[in-house]
Amino acid sequence: MFTGLVDDVGVIERVERTEAGRELRITSRYDSVADGESIAVNGACLTVRDSGPGWFDVAAVVTTLGRTTIGDWSTGQRVNLERAMKLGDRLGGHIVQGHVDDVGVVQRVERVDDAILVDVRLPEDLTPLMVLHGSVTIDGVSLTVNALPEPGILQLSLIEYTWRHTTLGTLVVGQRVHVEADMLGKYVRQLVTPYLAL
Repeated sequence: MFTGLVDDVGVIERVERTEAGRELRITSRYDSVADGESIAVNGACLTVRDSGPGWFDVAAVVTTLGRTTIGDWSTGQRVNLERAMKLGDRLGGHIVQGHVDDVGVVQRVERVDDAILVDVRLPEDLTPLMVLHGSVTIDGVSLTVNALPEPGILQLSLIEYTWRHTTLGTLVVGQRVHVEADMLGKYVRQLVTPYLAL
């Protein structure tokens, strides 16, 4: 379980194919990572396979590669990191599972006064889960739905702090991003779907 509050930006140091899947070595400021620990990497919950001072290894299996951009990642790439929350931690963002639902595509990045507006085109099945001023996770960052300007488009309004302290500061048009819809919305949809057909 995560909050979507990124606590470090790591760098991919090595990418290789192993029996565990697509294995990544990531350098970070973390110096006490435990084997088996869960870390959200750009919002995808991955399990630590090995670690040392300032680095850890994770691997993505074929099912994870099929719904994320991890298959495109390469050495030198910066990634948002968040360690799993501890019982009693502040929940400053929202409840994030680290289960990427799908990949969206950035359509616009524009500074408007003191905010940066980002429009993301969503896969069709995620559109009904977006609620004005509700929560969404983009590349592991807890954000608020600023607007829904047209069908299939989600608009975000990034504050300067987020721009500086996550990888979202380097977003460009055409970039693919991980999207995790709000968990509560997914459960509500699942519960009411049988009744919508009545």
